[in-house]
Amino acid sequence: MSGPVTIRLTLGEQLAVLAVTLVASAVAVAWSWTHAAFLLYGDAEAHIHIARRLFDSHRPGITQLGSVWLPLPHLVLAPLLMIDPWWRSGFAPVIPSAACYLVACMGLYRLARFWLTPPSALLGLALFATNPNLLYLQTTAMTEPLFLAELIWTVLLLVDWHQSLSANSKREGRLLWILIAVQVAAVYTRYDGWILAFLAWCGMATCLFRRGRLFRTNFILASVILLAAPVTWVVYNQVVFGDWLDFMRGPYSARAIEARTSASAVDPHPGWHNPWVALLYFLKAAEMDVAAFGWGEAIALLAAIGTGWGALQAMRPGAQSDGFITRSSKQTWLWTLLLWLPLPFYAYSVSYGSVPIFLPSWKPFSWYNTRYGMELVPALALFFGFAMDFLLGLLKHRRALHLALMVTVALLLAANCLFMLRQGPLTLIEAQKNTEARGYYNHVLTEALGTVHAADPGGIVLMDTSNYPSLVPHAGLTYRQTINESDKEFYWAALGAPAAHADMVLAFAGSDIDKAVHAHPEHLRVYQTFHSPNQGWDQLDATLYVSDTFPLPASLPAAPATPAR
Repeated sequence: MSGPVTIRLTLGEQLAVLAVTLVASAVAVAWSWTHAAFLLYGDAEAHIHIARRLFDSHRPGITQLGSVWLPLPHLVLAPLLMIDPWWRSGFAPVIPSAACYLVACMGLYRLARFWLTPPSALLGLALFATNPNLLYLQTTAMTEPLFLAELIWTVLLLVDWHQSLSANSKREGRLLWILIAVQVAAVYTRYDGWILAFLAWCGMATCLFRRGRLFRTNFILASVILLAAPVTWVVYNQVVFGDWLDFMRGPYSARAIEARTSASAVDPHPGWHNPWVALLYFLKAAEMDVAAFGWGEAIALLAAIGTGWGALQAMRPGAQSDGFITRSSKQTWLWTLLLWLPLPFYAYSVSYGSVPIFLPSWKPFSWYNTRYGMELVPALALFFGFAMDFLLGLLKHRRALHLALMVTVALLLAANCLFMLRQGPLTLIEAQKNTEARGYYNHVLTEALGTVHAADPGGIVLMDTSNYPSLVPHAGLTYRQTINESDKEFYWAALGAPAAHADMVLAFAGSDIDKAVHAHPEHLRVYQTFHSPNQGWDQLDATLYVSDTFPLPASLPAAPATPAR
């Protein structure tokens, strides 16, 4: 099999895909808007919080990015969060997330069309594009839509670049830089992007080495730029937080969170130090994310069959497809296997990386990180398309049966979407459970802070914004009207004399602020206390203090003026 892949992908074909996916995206956005679902995930609130404080804080700048989450999603969000209503409503992330969904859909279809006829490619795309879990996530600030777009386009560009090696040197150079840019973006989005970029670079280096072109200037320069991406993040952690690996072992790392939340030191979560169990949990999450009623197992099986069939077809010398394309070489087809990367990555991460996955159907019968299974959906969708191509090929000379199979599969995919909506998309249920756990404090503290802020609009609040970041926008405040843990020297100074630096103080039991108030209670009095009915590790009692000169609102009775103890 020699010669470049030729894709006769018409403009009308691409516009049709874009139009359909755009409608699906818009419907999902409208649903999330009317159901106030943009900020159901605590992580979505936190991503917005980090991005906003890049310019809305006492210490604006890149040091506000924190040490754990990678910076690109927050840098993309920051300009949109300057629009105040979009920040307070949670609408700002919809624009980039929905755009990533559209880009991912277009990329997956283009990738499928390298090998598949339009009907098979469309069936694979339909499985991906109509996924209610993905449609919900693309209305939030979660990073999955962005990374899925990067994953798909990395594979697509690798296939295209590999074909250009022997066909067009100028095009190869252009594709190389686009590919490096997408890989750098992946490195700055999620940590699995580091492995993706490394494997992609190794494959590219191998291809160039075999052609005696490994040490060409453009590839060396591109390699240096790609390497600089993870290096700069490690250096940033050292300079700002004093630890090269603060993102791995710092107080906000996955390891630290696991230590705080684990009920058992022996077996913190299923799959702990057991890669096989971890693999099963991740695969089950992916199956539940892709289909309803256990149909995900059938889709995973079909995807496995499609992978095997695609490999056999790629190895057939001189094979031609029945569609608009010529078959690529085995080496080119192998790039598609990168879509399966999340499988080993999360098997390791769950077992050794302090990344638990809880499923409602398996112990401990709960919802936690179920969205991680979404990263396998591109592989399941693409190779499902390969399986459909195989089955449709068996019936290519029997048009009636060929058409009947296409219609049947399309109807089953539509039914799957409807059933998933009826039983509730897994990621949406997880988000709802997530917001229920924070609901009490998000409600009562927002109300209390809004009241005291209205009484003293220029007042400063000393508070920790990491656990409940939406309190600030929903109470009508800005982050510059608070002194919080990201303000460092301002925060440390305020802990030494709370009343001297803030007009109001919100303290959770056992926190640094709570300890500071008890150590320096001068000129503070209790305004209101709060006791959460959900007594988890992050559901501690809270107390709102005001200074003794604070103008209490006349419309409400003052809480007992008990001095802080």
